[in-house]
Amino acid sequence: MTIEELRARIDRIDSGLIRLYAERLETAAEIGKYKQEHNLPVFDPAREREVLNKVGAEAGEANENGVRALFSFLMAQSRTSQMLDRKQESELGKLIRRSVEETPKLFPEKAKVACQGVEGAYSQQACEKMFRSPAITYCKTFGDVFSAIESGECEYGVLPIENSLAGSVNSVYDKLLSRKCYIVRSARVKIDHTLLVKPGTKPEDIREIWSHEQAIQQCSDFLSKNKQWQVNVSSNTAAAARMVAESGRKDVAAISSGRCAQLYGLEILKTDIQNNSNNHTRFICISRKPEIYPGADRTSLMLALPDRPGALYQLLGRFNAQGINLTKLESRPVPGKDFEFMFCFDIDASVYSPAFTRLIEELDVTLEKCVYLGSYSELA
Repeated sequence: MTIEELRARIDRIDSGLIRLYAERLETAAEIGKYKQEHNLPVFDPAREREVLNKVGAEAGEANENGVRALFSFLMAQSRTSQMLDRKQESELGKLIRRSVEETPKLFPEKAKVACQGVEGAYSQQACEKMFRSPAITYCKTFGDVFSAIESGECEYGVLPIENSLAGSVNSVYDKLLSRKCYIVRSARVKIDHTLLVKPGTKPEDIREIWSHEQAIQQCSDFLSKNKQWQVNVSSNTAAAARMVAESGRKDVAAISSGRCAQLYGLEILKTDIQNNSNNHTRFICISRKPEIYPGADRTSLMLALPDRPGALYQLLGRFNAQGINLTKLESRPVPGKDFEFMFCFDIDASVYSPAFTRLIEELDVTLEKCVYLGSYSELA
């Protein structure tokens, strides 16, 4: 046979597959109506296992894995078809819809906002980028920021969530999982680390460096060239600058922002000391209840997947089937539990999109745990 003849055969097979695919989804929709009329759940794990075992056996050893993957995708699509005409919303679907309806149309310009650190911290810069006139309360730890919101002392909190060089701020993700707060906005802040000292201090005088652990990671190349320095972790880059200013010592330096030099009367010994000049940190704004403002086109979730081969692949197939892009996918161990993981997802989709609604409904119904972190827009 010629290549043209073989391709023609493939085209005929594909046309048949398309017809069968459409017929399967139509039948799945009919099943969905039956389930709704008889108050049956959309997701039937026992039935899905039965189908996968059956088609796997029919496919034979050589094709079993591929066929099981194909039918896992088909059944995910069938579940979506069954949900399309259902009048019942999932609990998560209701929460998102109510939040869209009840949130004011404009993000507040003024608010009481909790930030970790002290005056001059990068969190302050992020806060001032999100709010025109924030009343800032500085907190010692990330946990204190969450507590300030939960207690009602502050309306919002601003926290770092991810750095382009050092990666995710894991302790913030852990607290988002364990504390009841929601992301309502995010912003990117350009990070320019500088080496700050007391006026008159020379490079050869320095014995100790102080900064936040993330800043230390982001400046690891610079620090590795000066192995004689003792590197110490501070609660915040601005707190490190203030400590140097108040120490009275000329053998210590801080890695902090240039803004802190003027603020604390320090001298900039060296600028741009991070590993890469393209250094940005994403900050999130959190609140005690979900608020979804107009233009929200990013949603953050933490999902628990069943411990079986192909579970993540099947989940990613659902995103692909809805044409929804992922901007973040990362696994996180569940605090206090051995070898249990949650997956962090950032979804790039408008909350008004039908595809987004279908995806949320399916995830909430079929996954054993779906933690909604918020829907929001991001300031560049």
